[in-house]
Amino acid sequence: MKLLQRLFQAESQARTAGWRPNPTIYEINTWVWLHSLSQKYNREINLANIPMAEIKDLASWRFDAIWLMGIWHRGPASRQSALNYIHEYRQALPDITADDVVGSAYAIRDYQVERQLGGRGGLAAFREQLRHYDIRLILDYVPNHVSADHAWIHHHPEYFIQAAAAAEAEQWPQNFFYSDTAGGDTVAVAHGRDLYFPPWIDTAQLNVFHPGLRQAAADTLIDIGSQCDGVRCDMAMLMMNSIFAKIWGERAGAAPATDYWNEIIPAVRQVHPQMLFMAEVYWNLEHELQLQGFDYTYDKRIYDCLINHELNEIKAHLGADLSYLESNVRFIENHDEARAMNTLGEDRQRAAAALICTLPGATLLHQGQFSGRRVKLPVQIRRQPEEMKHPLLERFYKRLLQEVHAPVYHKGKWLMLEAQPAFKGSQTHHSLTAYTWDYNETYRLIVVNLTGEWSRGRLQLAHWTHLARHNWQLHDALSDSRSRRKGEDLIKKGLTVEVPPYGSRIFQFRRRGWLSRRHGS
Repeated sequence: MKLLQRLFQAESQARTAGWRPNPTIYEINTWVWLHSLSQKYNREINLANIPMAEIKDLASWRFDAIWLMGIWHRGPASRQSALNYIHEYRQALPDITADDVVGSAYAIRDYQVERQLGGRGGLAAFREQLRHYDIRLILDYVPNHVSADHAWIHHHPEYFIQAAAAAEAEQWPQNFFYSDTAGGDTVAVAHGRDLYFPPWIDTAQLNVFHPGLRQAAADTLIDIGSQCDGVRCDMAMLMMNSIFAKIWGERAGAAPATDYWNEIIPAVRQVHPQMLFMAEVYWNLEHELQLQGFDYTYDKRIYDCLINHELNEIKAHLGADLSYLESNVRFIENHDEARAMNTLGEDRQRAAAALICTLPGATLLHQGQFSGRRVKLPVQIRRQPEEMKHPLLERFYKRLLQEVHAPVYHKGKWLMLEAQPAFKGSQTHHSLTAYTWDYNETYRLIVVNLTGEWSRGRLQLAHWTHLARHNWQLHDALSDSRSRRKGEDLIKKGLTVEVPPYGSRIFQFRRRGWLSRRHGS
């Protein structure tokens, strides 16, 4: 098993050679962003004419990649379906009109950039602007389904799951819809679904066991790969042979010998060898998808633990093999989850953000997260309401992201620590999650308190033997507080730290006498 993990780690590093390890990814709701910019500049803004000031602002956050969510053409069927639910969208946007409804970002008619967003040329222009600041571009791919008016339904109905008999479609009308084909037939096509929820009625379910569909999917991804540097794959676990067969049974036919991703990802990487694959995945199937070729998989477990105050489970999770941790992407909100301001509040959010941003693996941050937005936007609308901003929270995120841009978090060695009691009888050390990074005589110590009580603990730093040869200034990157320590004392006695409720400390170790820089290297 250890050999398999080492081989997996080596392959993963080779695949993502063009990417910096542990990247920071920022998700933008493209329709909403461009609509907001158009209002700000009082003219139509699309991907072809983003003002340079906005690109510079994105670059100032030191993101490694931008994920443009929802750029693909949605089509009239997706929009018409969404209009049926406009009353539900009023909870997010009370003054919504029909013009604000553009259809689901995940009921895609074809993988062409929406003309109103700037088209393929506009996307290319935006990508070039990002490249100037060494920022990569990630786009969506939805492997499980397409919109109910996708051209494949007409020309290649064999690519889709169909009703076993007409009686089945009549008995379960919510699960199927009828469509005419180029051959003059009428077929009952299944709506897309997963194991646990009703069908998505604006979608058509692809049959991922069909060899023609697999070739078409690979071709689609190869074309997408010519326009970006990576893809976020929606509900990627649904493509696994075992899962797909469980959902669709005999309707899908015999399962191929090879799993979908084991076939698709290598085919794409023959053309785009450094293309990054990120999987939305649940049901504890992360490791399986990593072994099938994904560079990063959603870390839903740590998200749930953070929301539910499960500190011991977080520590147990962080005890996993390092190659697994490095292949996780962590978040405290995204377009599918509730806003962090609602689930965690401002104080708990700071601690959770400090944790996920400084662990091995990728970090996913979400448009509106920094300013403390509370409204979770439906992916069917193009406009967001006005909301109160939280400038202190935004300042915190700016400091945090400037800090984690440092090379030590991307080239360094990570080590989990176990806090000890600060004095006899003290128990608050159990509240602390602590670990270190070091690279080329650059040191960081991160201590996060995910509880609502003041906590104190002692941390052993004997693994940093180099500390003993110098005296050190400890600078907290999040607060600018400073203290001095003798290197010998740090090795022999460790470091006692006190962290306020839902607080976090990021200590930069600077040799005394060196020229200080605010954010270190």
